[in-house]
Amino acid sequence: MPPELQKKLFFSMLRIRRVEEKIVELYPQQEMRCPVHLCIGQESVAVGVCTALSPTDAVFSGHRAHGHYLATGGNLKAFWAEMYGKATGCCRGKGGSMHLVDLDVGFIGSTPIVGGTIPVGVGAAFGSMMQGLNKVVVIFFGEGACEEGVFHESLNFAALKNLPIVFVCENNFYSVYTPLAERQPAKREVYTLAQAHNIPSFQGDGNNVEQVYQMAREAVDRARTGGGATFLEFKTYRWREHCGPNYDNHIGYRTEAEFQQWKERCPIQLTQTQLLKRQLLTEAELEEMEGAIALELAEAVAFAKSSPFPEQQTIFDHIYV
Repeated sequence: MPPELQKKLFFSMLRIRRVEEKIVELYPQQEMRCPVHLCIGQESVAVGVCTALSPTDAVFSGHRAHGHYLATGGNLKAFWAEMYGKATGCCRGKGGSMHLVDLDVGFIGSTPIVGGTIPVGVGAAFGSMMQGLNKVVVIFFGEGACEEGVFHESLNFAALKNLPIVFVCENNFYSVYTPLAERQPAKREVYTLAQAHNIPSFQGDGNNVEQVYQMAREAVDRARTGGGATFLEFKTYRWREHCGPNYDNHIGYRTEAEFQQWKERCPIQLTQTQLLKRQLLTEAELEEMEGAIALELAEAVAFAKSSPFPEQQTIFDHIYV
């Protein structure tokens, strides 16, 4: 992998981490009134997959979408404005954290309904194929979505029509507070569900951004060249509470020891250590990255806070019916 690509992957992960840490810092001010589902600890899946895409491809996500939006290239100022419910937000201040969109970079959207964007993404891929477009569709979801009926219906249709899709399952082992063992049969790996639909399926380390990128690139190439859908399962771990900016290890659904084991596998720290060891990154470059991110963040937050709220008369704009 070229050194510049390795540094690009690292920078993108670091940027996502700093954005969400800023949310943690500012959320207690009570100016962001939308719920937030943070992906701290899971950044490498978003970055590895989205870096393998072309600008003309399409990305769909669920409620934990910040990393996917940013890794795709979503506008940071519009992101922050949406968090603050401002008219300059990517959804005009009406959607909040779980409703993000940036059509300019192919991020078609995210919704809080578990599994809700899976059939929408499949429909987008079917439509693109009918129009003769060379477009690959990526759909991000958690392992909990694999327990929904629409998941299997969508995979069946994608296999039947040989659609150019990459299904990306971020398996962080918990659906809110319920562990995987209490929701799915023992000794069954999630990725094998897709094999039953005759879709090539693979499992990888979701905290190894280089591995994620390589697996995603192969899947994207397969889809773009007529090979149909691929299912990728990446095992990873969210550090913060299911919904909110805090830690929740004390409430009993997971242990502090488990959390610490995964924290030691921090995708950003692992990548940083490797780059420094390979002499592909210097301390000066790292400091420069941090400075650039901090400046961009400060400008985006200031833009969001100074932006106006939506006008009352716009409340019925953009309603479908």
